[in-house]
Amino acid sequence: MRYYPVFLDLQNRPCLVVGGGAVGLRKVKTLLECGAVVTVVSPQADGQLLALSRKGSLSLRQRPYRTGDLKGMFLVIGATNSKKLNLRINREAQEAGLLCNIADLPEACHFILPSIVKRGDLTIAISTAGKSPAFAKKLRQDLEKKFGPEIEVFLDLMGAIRTKLLEQHEPEAHKPIFERLVAGELLSLVGKNKKKEIDGLLSDILGEGFEFEALIKRGSEGNLNKP
Repeated sequence: MRYYPVFLDLQNRPCLVVGGGAVGLRKVKTLLECGAVVTVVSPQADGQLLALSRKGSLSLRQRPYRTGDLKGMFLVIGATNSKKLNLRINREAQEAGLLCNIADLPEACHFILPSIVKRGDLTIAISTAGKSPAFAKKLRQDLEKKFGPEIEVFLDLMGAIRTKLLEQHEPEAHKPIFERLVAGELLSLVGKNKKKEIDGLLSDILGEGFEFEALIKRGSEGNLNKP
């Protein structure tokens, strides 16, 4: 296996994107969703990048890339239309010991960006090691149909249950309980919004004190407190 699967925590980490076109914009949007502090360097910039800059969501330097732009960065993405410049960015990133991704040039990347399915706190990453992005896209589309918006509510519910159980029991005692919840019809009931049936199922497995509405409220409050 060539690539080591990992999810990077980019919260408040400085990241550089070189290139202000459509590809650069896609990379920027994903970085911002992950909480990165984004700087874009490009003589020309997509209108959406300009708007994000005006809002203060990113720092935009409308000029060519310069040696030294990598200083202080955690990660860099090269997304220009110049292979020569992209390879230069890769070389300078290697010299600086930085993680580097070059769009559409896997051999010049320290990591590749997978196709992603995102449903609330559920993230599924799909990679073909760069051999078939089209197949990775097809798998993503299939999984997006399989996992609908109900998964977000389900995960909030499961998170609230886990938090409450941790207040009462040791973690090892939870394993068979969660296996029953996941293997049963709880997700299906959540998708159909059958609150009465959900409460009945939770009562059967967990006992008293586990009601859907109260747990969902608790889970939502926990999400608001996330960094």
